[in-house]
Amino acid sequence: MNIRFTTKARRRMVALTVAAGLALGVAGCGGGGDDGKKPKTSASASKDKGGSKPSTQEGTDELLAELKGEDGLILRITSAQRDSGGFVTVTGELKNDGDEPARVSARTSGDETEIIRHGTSLGGATLVDSASKKRYYVLRDTDGRPLTTTSMPRIKAGDSIPVFMQFPSPPTSTSEVTFQLPTFAAATIQISG
Repeated sequence: MNIRFTTKARRRMVALTVAAGLALGVAGCGGGGDDGKKPKTSASASKDKGGSKPSTQEGTDELLAELKGEDGLILRITSAQRDSGGFVTVTGELKNDGDEPARVSARTSGDETEIIRHGTSLGGATLVDSASKKRYYVLRDTDGRPLTTTSMPRIKAGDSIPVFMQFPSPPTSTSEVTFQLPTFAAATIQISG
């Protein structure tokens, strides 16, 4: 009788431990259902033409930089916001200024195998801190997916899509960095926050 009680108690403890582990795993991986695409909300700020006051997440309508790329694509950076978690989120829009529909080049994903295997993205973007002589690469999640806009559609002539990229934050003393993205010109941007 003692052995039967001990066996049942052990099974219950194992079941409880597994259930607790699964609950913690689901809570840790859930991320609020935003799939790392939270900064996409800035698209409304860039289309608004200054009519409403943007939230701190959206940044401002002020254009930090405009980078020309291939096939008439233009990357307009509207925000480079430092947050308390130690990240810098760069947001803006990718516009097709050409006469024909255009696709974002696969080269914008960079050349790292881990990022390329997750499809087309802006994973090749970097921030260069010339004063500290450091380069900051796009962050990745635990599965190796870049924390950027991914799976970008073909952009019709005259249309634009919202984009974001998230980087580790340079030291707070650094407020100016050079933004680089393969197939686009480089530009100096100001980090706020």
